[in-house]
Amino acid sequence: MSATAVMTSRERAAAQAYVRLLGAVRAALTEPPGAEAPPPPVLLSAPMAEADEALAAAGLVGNEMALFGLVTGLHRRSPSEPSNPSNPSNPSDPAAHRGPRPARVTPRGAGA
Repeated sequence: MSATAVMTSRERAAAQAYVRLLGAVRAALTEPPGAEAPPPPVLLSAPMAEADEALAAAGLVGNEMALFGLVTGLHRRSPSEPSNPSNPSNPSDPAAHRGPRPARVTPRGAGA
């Protein structure tokens, strides 16, 4: 998939299903084990089935590079959208990649 290509509805559905699966995996693995909670394989069976079905429908089974390109495309802004320096979700904004500046520390006894 080239950078200028538009995702088909099936490709978008596959990428979104993969992102939902990642969220479910994170949630299942961060939950403390408990007597009332089902084990992670049970929790993940529905999102895994959804992702498998969506990948097959989009023709992406076994093509991880294309899938990851589509997932990345979900999170990119289009070039026509204005840049917002206060929005860290804009990957084209250089300020989004900078961390906070470290505080200046002056050793005690260092004079002015």
